[in-house]
Amino acid sequence: MKSGHTAVRQLRYLPAAGSPYGVEVVDFAALRAMDPQRRRVLPQRPDFHVFALVASGTGRHEADFREYRLTEGSAVWIRPGTVHRWSDVDACDGPLVLFRPGFLPASTGADATGPVCRHLDRQPLDLALLAAGHLGREHDAAARTPRLTSPALLSHLLAALVLRALPDAPAPADAPRDGSRYGEVFHAYRAAVEEHFTDWHHVADYARALGYDVRTLTRATRTAAGTGAKTYLDQRVLLEAKRLLAHTDLPVTACARRLGFRALAPQG
Repeated sequence: MKSGHTAVRQLRYLPAAGSPYGVEVVDFAALRAMDPQRRRVLPQRPDFHVFALVASGTGRHEADFREYRLTEGSAVWIRPGTVHRWSDVDACDGPLVLFRPGFLPASTGADATGPVCRHLDRQPLDLALLAAGHLGREHDAAARTPRLTSPALLSHLLAALVLRALPDAPAPADAPRDGSRYGEVFHAYRAAVEEHFTDWHHVADYARALGYDVRTLTRATRTAAGTGAKTYLDQRVLLEAKRLLAHTDLPVTACARRLGFRALAPQG
């Protein structure tokens, strides 16, 4: 069984000249100018984050088998590894911020989970656009006159932008008082899942490697992601299986092997 789809284009973070800090600010107009062949409408998989704000116009975007309608106020966050395509952004305007994994301060907790696309009302959008403009101007200044503090400054401005664009989300009623510790636990678990989900299929494997018990990982994951640790792991494996089946010509058995599932020997 083969999918028949064109292979997904793998995008690596290659900063432009004068952008050595792990973050870069462009816009939809620049995206269109850099892509006259319209490769943006084909499936692609970046190894970096893309955070986009639609200041005006309408369009469409697809990420991991879900299509989003873009309108004024749409905030799009494409995380590393997501298979996505800009289905139609010919009429969209607004900033796109590209940044490496790890450049956003972990203390924000903002890059753990969340939807690909959300909508901002007028006031939050205006403030987010101001934050993006500030980040862009500071980036340009750092490119012209680098300073030792430039990476930290840009990192904090990126955090301000992302936090400004996030909706207010009250903590669950049963959230532990030591929420920061649980956030750190989930951050470690999420990173370990991304690294090992093709080999480790049991939460106990991660608990042993990270030095926590399964119950702690489950509580931390439920607090941060709204689901248990086992369900989170299973969903990650399932997502990768769907990506492989939809966007590669690998047969089912090869997809299973790539995800760490070995065929059982025939009983005789």
